[in-house]
Amino acid sequence: MNKEELTLVILAAGMGSRFGGLKQVAPLGPNGEFIIDYSVYDAIQAGFNKIVFLIKEENYELFQETIGKRISKEVEVVYAFQKHDEFIAQYPSLKDRQKPLGTAHALWCCKDVVTTPFAMINADDFYGRDAFEEAAKFLRTKKDNTVEQYGMIAYSVKNTLTENGAVKRGACEVQDGKLVRIVESSIERKDGQIVATPLDGSSSFTLLEDAPVSMNFLLFHPSIFDFITAKLKIYLEQHQEDLTKDEFLIPDVLFEAIEEGFATVQVLQTTATWYGVTYKEDSAAVQNAIQAMADQGIYPQKLWKS
Repeated sequence: MNKEELTLVILAAGMGSRFGGLKQVAPLGPNGEFIIDYSVYDAIQAGFNKIVFLIKEENYELFQETIGKRISKEVEVVYAFQKHDEFIAQYPSLKDRQKPLGTAHALWCCKDVVTTPFAMINADDFYGRDAFEEAAKFLRTKKDNTVEQYGMIAYSVKNTLTENGAVKRGACEVQDGKLVRIVESSIERKDGQIVATPLDGSSSFTLLEDAPVSMNFLLFHPSIFDFITAKLKIYLEQHQEDLTKDEFLIPDVLFEAIEEGFATVQVLQTTATWYGVTYKEDSAAVQNAIQAMADQGIYPQKLWKS
């Protein structure tokens, strides 16, 4: 497999409510670059050749006129839209839904434009070069066809926290290098410890500094789309009475794929530090970190030539 066969899917349909707007297009680099710019730059350096932006259709011009036109000279750029219009006739409660249907649905919306091994990331997370290199290496590795083999880039939890409040992370249970389950949690430092409070209401627990957490950097083959299609049908049926709030999420789909023996998920720990703007107060820290990396020569002061 060569580098021309690697795709990066960037989920950018989120509303960014805690940041107070579209944080995906907040300028944070020395020359007004967005966090997305650095993800794309690192992906290209690692050998990715196609970028798919999953966005809300009403934000198409905004993305195309900013990040899109900057990077289209460097790599193939494709857009996919997250919308659920086609399901409203059968599931009327979707008419009142304000937010996207969830990350698994977002990925499903890319099924017609992703035909190669691919990585999936969030638009508003800074993942670091090492993470993309690990991802590309895994996707280029020949797989055993007896079971689908997917991957997840895991971060040491200490490298993903902010001083400005709790963050949502997927605490990972790993056995023999493979993912057993993800516990979606609110995580923060309390009294010198890292405490995870599961979003499902179960009891809190502590994590070691290097405990692996998921930042939604996942590695797939196109076979995942058929699995998501089947699970989406079940999800819509089970929630048809009220589809205004619950979300169809990637961690849930991954767990089912593992439980049903459809796939294994290799956990690849990166040495990179995650940066992101969960809260407005995080912006200055992210800007300083990016500037420091540019000063060290890790990135050019001006990421793109024009």
